[in-house]
Amino acid sequence: MMRFTKRQYFSDVWFSVKFWSFRLFFVFIFGSLLANIFFLQVKKESLFSSFVHVRADDGGSSYVKRGLIYFTDKNNNLIPAVLNKDYPIIFAVPKEVKDPSYVAKILAPIVNKDQEFLEKILSKPNDLFELILEKANDYQVSQIRALNLEGIYIRFQNFRFYPYGNLAAHLLGFLAPAEDGTVKGRYGLELEFEKKLSGLSKESESGKEGIKEGESIVTTIDHAIQAEAEKIVSSLVKEWQADEGLAIVQDPWSGKILAMGVYPSFDPNNYSSYKIENFINPAVQLLYEPGSVFKPITMAAGIDSGKITPQTTYYDAGYVKVDDRIIRNWDNKSHGLQTMTNVIEKSLNTGSVFAERIMGHSIFAQYLRNFGFGEKTGIQLPGEISGNIRNLNSKKDVDFATISYGQGISVTPIALINAFSAIANGGVLMKPLILADEKPQVIRRVIKPETARQVTEMMVSAVDVNKIAHFENYKVAGKTGTAFIPDFKKGGYTDKVINTYIGFAPASQPKFVILIRLTNPAGSPLAGQTVVPAFRKLTEFLLNYYGVAPDRITENTLD
Repeated sequence: MMRFTKRQYFSDVWFSVKFWSFRLFFVFIFGSLLANIFFLQVKKESLFSSFVHVRADDGGSSYVKRGLIYFTDKNNNLIPAVLNKDYPIIFAVPKEVKDPSYVAKILAPIVNKDQEFLEKILSKPNDLFELILEKANDYQVSQIRALNLEGIYIRFQNFRFYPYGNLAAHLLGFLAPAEDGTVKGRYGLELEFEKKLSGLSKESESGKEGIKEGESIVTTIDHAIQAEAEKIVSSLVKEWQADEGLAIVQDPWSGKILAMGVYPSFDPNNYSSYKIENFINPAVQLLYEPGSVFKPITMAAGIDSGKITPQTTYYDAGYVKVDDRIIRNWDNKSHGLQTMTNVIEKSLNTGSVFAERIMGHSIFAQYLRNFGFGEKTGIQLPGEISGNIRNLNSKKDVDFATISYGQGISVTPIALINAFSAIANGGVLMKPLILADEKPQVIRRVIKPETARQVTEMMVSAVDVNKIAHFENYKVAGKTGTAFIPDFKKGGYTDKVINTYIGFAPASQPKFVILIRLTNPAGSPLAGQTVVPAFRKLTEFLLNYYGVAPDRITENTLD
């Protein structure tokens, strides 16, 4: 018989203990894994299912990195106008909520929701997801976490973020749920470039399977000019208790839009708090009768056609009879012998009628069409409409007479400023641009360079004579317009007005063209009282911003 020593005995025992310890360890590990899988797949089935639903409800934003939108500045620096930002959302898995009434009562004051509404959505025994609150604030998140309510969860979700709030809201647009359950661009650039921003225009991969990356866009909008324009317009609207104010700034040489501001505006971060009509961009989507601001266009047509010159004279009796209508000057006065330059300086309706009569209806109509009235400008913004020039097909002389001073014809502000940019740049109609990488595009030559120079001098004379927009060391070209608002129910016109001013500086080599419009100011004042001082403020800002050298030599300048 074999005999074991004491050492061998203890060695065998120790081996046996180690062997069974390892076996028990692996059994424990394997059992834990099984338990965890069971917990994840069975106990938390509803939670993971809810995440799937959240991803579906947010329109796939978790899987698509939407492109950004940028402003720029005079030095071509990029300034983010639209970003992507993670916000906390609060949601429920009703299947896990044991007491909907109690949970609803606790949640209601925290999330600012109706208690009955919350109880209703939480009382769905088989429901795996109900959104309670998007973009929860820090206080709400901390309160929900502290309560640790079963079936109530917090996660982060990617949303669009507009860091400047109301600034350029009509231009930018926003994201909103679509009928197909996705989230898409609505209004403005978010709509116009939906495919590009969302990544649908090209299937670019970000390195992660299933994640597409949209393309970013850089606009022509100068952040500093946009902010100043909106500041001036908002003050103007408030001062005159008007319905609306609008400002556009354009580079006449390239066609680039440097600013496009509207007041009242809206906050795209919280668009659901506003009515749908707030989102319409009146610069491109609404028409209006411009009034006397249109007179330089009439003069440009007459001079370019060779029918009149700035020195052509006529006798102003204070009124003129056309068909069965009597057309009077805005001041109801007779001014005697006047030149065409005087017509612009004093804004005489009779003089515009005279110029249109001399050139004839067909010539006048063709020039207006050449200036782009009656067609879309082609600016890359959604919903642009063309102007209403149907009266140019009229057989009545009075219709052409009223159009000559800006009544009986409807235009968009973008088409109007674009036509004046053609005068400022020497006679070439450009396509208005909103994207920085879009190349300047000539639509057509409208008038000869010499005509543009002569009309510009007439507008400079109007500024110098009327003083309000005058600058001592700069030549500024400009024209006012006060038009009565049509009565679309009864016909004719109301006693409400729209004031417009268009001008550019320095007149010898314009750096910018400005359009400022004010709708229905209290008391129906003339444009000289409202939009002209606003134009002067914005012009002063732009001359300083660009560091534009004076183009008018005076004794003070020489000193």
